[in-house]
Amino acid sequence: MRALALNGAEYVVNPSATVAGLSQYIWEIEQPAAAVANGYYVGAINRVGSEAPWNIGTFYGSSYFVNPRGKIVAQASGDRDELLVADLDMDMVREVRDLWQFFRDRRPESYGSLAESR
Repeated sequence: MRALALNGAEYVVNPSATVAGLSQYIWEIEQPAAAVANGYYVGAINRVGSEAPWNIGTFYGSSYFVNPRGKIVAQASGDRDELLVADLDMDMVREVRDLWQFFRDRRPESYGSLAESR
């Protein structure tokens, strides 16, 4: 997610096909956190229904758009196919990146050891 932002992304789509369970809570907080940390919009997509022959559970849908401040600006239902459309104020990307420290004040020189192989 950070690499996309560093390469100029202002809107990132994160598709998913995940069934209800432990992952749903994580999925609901992951995109707003990424949007805030990287100062961009996120389109979080998850399908609805179930899929034979696997029948592994019910996909929870609830696709949404989240702005660079971490606020969900539009959300689809959890139980039917829908086309979700939202107006995204792209000026907010620059505004948030200039104002908030998460992206602006990063210190990449302190992460060198994370890229080393062991």
